[in-house]
Amino acid sequence: MEDKRNLRKERIGVVTSSKMEKSIVVAEVKKVKHPMYGKFVLKTKKYVAHDEQNDCNEGDTVKIMETRPMSKTKSWRLVEIIERAK
Repeated sequence: MEDKRNLRKERIGVVTSSKMEKSIVVAEVKKVKHPMYGKFVLKTKKYVAHDEQNDCNEGDTVKIMETRPMSKTKSWRLVEIIERAK
C-alpha cells in the first residue's frame, strides 16, 4: 500500500486564480508538436487545487500533487510554492 502512495502524479504550473477560499486554479502549459504539420502548439490544462494556508497569489509558480477528491472539481493539493510572483 505504501508503494501506491508514492506514485501520485505531480504537476508544476502557474496560479491563475486564488479568489476562492482554500482553493487555487493552476494552469499547466505544454508545448505539443502538431502530428501533421509539425508546428509546436501550446496546450493549457487547468487544475483546481487545495491550498490549506491560503498563501498562494496569482502568478506564483507552484507544485501540486494528486490526492483524494475534495469536491466536485478539486482532486489536487498544493505541495510547495516554487517561485513567488514578482
